[in-house]
Amino acid sequence: MSSQGQITDSNISEVLHPAVESLYLQNCDISDNALLQLYNCKQLKTIVLNSGQKNRLGITSEGVIALALSCPYLHEVSFKRCCDITDSGILALALNCQFLQIVSLGSCSGITDASLQALGENCKFLHSVDFSSTQVTDDGVVALVSGTCSKNLKEIHMECCVNLTDVAVEAVLTYCPKIHILLFHGCPLITDRSRDVLDQLVVSNKITQLTWTVY
Repeated sequence: MSSQGQITDSNISEVLHPAVESLYLQNCDISDNALLQLYNCKQLKTIVLNSGQKNRLGITSEGVIALALSCPYLHEVSFKRCCDITDSGILALALNCQFLQIVSLGSCSGITDASLQALGENCKFLHSVDFSSTQVTDDGVVALVSGTCSKNLKEIHMECCVNLTDVAVEAVLTYCPKIHILLFHGCPLITDRSRDVLDQLVVSNKITQLTWTVY
């Protein structure tokens, strides 16, 4: 049903049960009302609500807070283009779902440095995070990568973040010894200053995927 986009707020209860571990709802037209029905899904580990082409409306921090309180063992949350989610939802996830490993917030325009700080302070198992096309600044990136997850972070997507500078890139490279995917193309304030350190890591095979834009 989910792959065909047939799950809605009104019928999601038909596929929910206490043992469900994964929900892939990227093709489904759902809102916070669906997330409010997950209160018995204590074993849920993965939920994907990405929108492929356009912004997803109707998923807000209210739904994410309910999700965080209902599902403490979440490992992966993907909210790409869920533009109504704000920091309060991510703060709830960081405080209540401390086993998080993968967090995707690409194009969530309501996300700021506060979300990255909360994840850095509380989610030590985090190894992949996407905050591309958001308004985060260097301060948020530094708070994330210098936090409890610094030694586990392997993949960071921060492309098209117009406020980031070389400070963000250098912080990732300084604090994250396991980083091997770092994407920051489309960040106009990042300059050649980062290139020397990046070149050293590429030569030493620590970086397997790297993208940036030369302006």
